[in-house]
Amino acid sequence: MPVRVAILGSGNIGCDLLMKVIRSKHLECSFFIGRNSESDGLKFANKLGVHNDSLGIETIIKNINNIDLIFDATSAQAHLEHAKAVEPYGKPLINLTPAEIGTWCVPNINREAANRSKNVNMITCGGQVSLPIVHAIKASNNRIKYVEVVSSVSAKSAGPATRLNINEYLCTTEKALKFFSGSENVKVILNINPANPPVDMQTTIYTILENPNIYDLRYNVLSIMKNVREYMPGYRLVMEPTILDGKVVTIVKATGAGDYLPPYAGNLDIITSAAVNIAEKKFM
Repeated sequence: MPVRVAILGSGNIGCDLLMKVIRSKHLECSFFIGRNSESDGLKFANKLGVHNDSLGIETIIKNINNIDLIFDATSAQAHLEHAKAVEPYGKPLINLTPAEIGTWCVPNINREAANRSKNVNMITCGGQVSLPIVHAIKASNNRIKYVEVVSSVSAKSAGPATRLNINEYLCTTEKALKFFSGSENVKVILNINPANPPVDMQTTIYTILENPNIYDLRYNVLSIMKNVREYMPGYRLVMEPTILDGKVVTIVKATGAGDYLPPYAGNLDIITSAAVNIAEKKFM
C-alpha cells in the first residue's frame, strides 16, 4: 500500500515534489496544499487530478488520520508554525525549508538518523550538493581545517520563497557544514545568476586539509558521486579534487530531471530528489 503524503507549499519546490511523488512506486499524494487559491501550483495540481486546497496547515490537521507523512515546502518562518502544529500527532515531517529545527539529513551520509526522527531537515540545496563531497573528503583525512562552498544558481530557478529565505539558507548551510565536517571555519556563498540562457546549478567546494592524499580524495569523491546519482542522476563532477594554492578544490554540477521546471533548476531537483528518497526508504 502506498505511503499517503501531503505536500505543504504550492511553489516551485512543492510542484517538483508533486511530480516526483506521482512517479514514485511507494508514495501517493493525498493532499497538495497552498495558501493562495489562485496560485499556479494549485492550478497545476488540479489539472493532474490531485486533491488540493488553499487552507494551509488546517487541512493537514483536519485530515491527519489520512496522512502518513508530510512534506513542508513553504518557508523557514512557516515551518516553525507547521512543526509545532503537527508534533502532537506524531506524523513524520520532512522539512525542505531552511528552518534549522529537525534532524539534518543527507541520504548517503546519515539516512539512519532520518529514519529515527519525526522531523527530518533536508538542510538546503547547497547543503545537499556540497555535503556529500565534504563527507567524502573527511573520510580521506582526519581533519578539515576550512570549508568554503560557493554555489551559483539560475535566477529563473530562484523563486520568491528562495529569495525571502537567503539569510536562513546561508546560516543553515554553514551550521550543517560545521556539523558534518567537524570544522568551525566555514563560509557559504550563494550567487543568483541572471544569465540567459539559464545556467545549471554549479557548486565549488574549497577545503584546507592536513596532509591531503589526493588519490584517496578522488577515490572517495567518485564513490559518493555514484551514490548520489542513484536518486539524482544529474549530479556530476566538473572538476575532481585538485590541490590549488594549498586548497583542495572540487566542482560539481546539478542538472535537474525537468519534472516541473527545466533541467537548469538542479538546485530544486537535488533537494526534492533527496527528500523523496528519504520518504521512500523511511517506510521500507
